[in-house]
Amino acid sequence: MLLDIQLDARPDQAATRAAELATTGVAGLFTFEGPHDVFLPLAATASSGVDVDLMTNVAIATPRSPMHLAHAAYDLQLMSGGRFRLGLGSQIRPHIENRYGATWSRPAARMREAVLATRAILTAWQDGTRLDFRGEFTKHTLMPPTFVPGPNRHGIAPVLLGALGPLMTRAAGEVADGLLVMPFHSHRHVRERTLPALEEGLAAREPGRPRADFRLYPQAIVAMGSTPEEQAAADRGVGGLLAFYGSTPAYRSVLEVEGWGELQPELNALSKTGAVAEMMALVTTRHIETLAVRGTPSECAAELKRRFGDLAERVCCYFPGYDVPPAQLGELVAALRD
Repeated sequence: MLLDIQLDARPDQAATRAAELATTGVAGLFTFEGPHDVFLPLAATASSGVDVDLMTNVAIATPRSPMHLAHAAYDLQLMSGGRFRLGLGSQIRPHIENRYGATWSRPAARMREAVLATRAILTAWQDGTRLDFRGEFTKHTLMPPTFVPGPNRHGIAPVLLGALGPLMTRAAGEVADGLLVMPFHSHRHVRERTLPALEEGLAAREPGRPRADFRLYPQAIVAMGSTPEEQAAADRGVGGLLAFYGSTPAYRSVLEVEGWGELQPELNALSKTGAVAEMMALVTTRHIETLAVRGTPSECAAELKRRFGDLAERVCCYFPGYDVPPAQLGELVAALRD
């Protein structure tokens, strides 16, 4: 099993950080849309020649035009030598409306169309065909030769969709090239909720897009340490992220599968008062072991293989709120490949 991890650096530091991470043997690096642009660190890394796969995980699609997404995907595919994957995702309503200043409605339908429109643009460039995409939320019918980059010598970058709920997961199976499994989940949630919804989407794929070409990209939050002190630091970092995710109403289904549904409104109420310490105090070791992967590098590798070994050839891992020594990361990479 191959490992993808987050490129946790500003754009001006991305190439140096990517080179450091590549020495550990990781197969790929991804960015998420946080305090910096999601594409620029990847552009800096690709232009530096670091020999790893690159991915947005995820770029928020709703506030962006599919034309913007297509240009970014085309150029990063070119710069990386064909090693780029465009991971797209949605966001909850307060962020879309109040942070991005964009329109929020029917997120699964909008994301489905964003994938289709982006691929239609890329296909028109690649094949030299007329662009004629007419959707419910967006229309793309004008593409003068001046604006056509021509075929990409590395082909069209895969377009992936991040999802948690059943509607978004079905949409991914139906129209995307792969599913990025939201990292806040449990083993039971993936097996009992994600996979059945994905199967429904895959069954509805167009004949020209065979399901054999579809890829599943599991993601996991990891609390990893080789000493008791390292484990305690990892537990604190992971506990904080789990408390944040657990407070979100849209993610309650994950807790409900494990019989912890009532924890969500309790965390949500505390989040509105800024009681971070109190939120973290509600996250126990059992929560971490169930909703994340916990232990030494070899123990984490074994658990990742148990959860996802029959589903995927690579896994994306997050190490939130604590530092992972390069040697320890190398141990995880080696154990996953063993």
